[in-house]
Amino acid sequence: MPTIQKSDEEWRAQLTEEQYRVTRQKGTEPAFTGKYWNTTDDGVYRCIGCGEELFTSEEKFDSGCGWPSFYASSNPGAIDNITDKSWGMIRTEIVCKNCGAHLGHVFDDGPKPTGLRYCVNSASIQLDKPSDKPE
Repeated sequence: MPTIQKSDEEWRAQLTEEQYRVTRQKGTEPAFTGKYWNTTDDGVYRCIGCGEELFTSEEKFDSGCGWPSFYASSNPGAIDNITDKSWGMIRTEIVCKNCGAHLGHVFDDGPKPTGLRYCVNSASIQLDKPSDKPE
């Protein structure tokens, strides 16, 4: 059970329509359209719902799939894996453990050292760049 519990109305007030559709209704943004699919900037990727650190730019790689891809989480305890049997497939959905936001899916076709590919919707994350921090 996620730590952060909000009403549907509270989530709608906090998130954009696209962020809500993806994170609260388990949607997927079209490939090659999200804000971060080809970003190479340094920083920390946080959950759009609660700000929890999920990934860093160090784990990000270009998988060619059109979504931000990471070979590992910088904070593995922040992500829950859930069996997803939708759309006639069996996949592993990834959600933020803290707020329950749908992030995307994880696949076993990634690079070393893990062999994993966390395929994440840009709408579910926010990149905090080192240059964004006040000095």
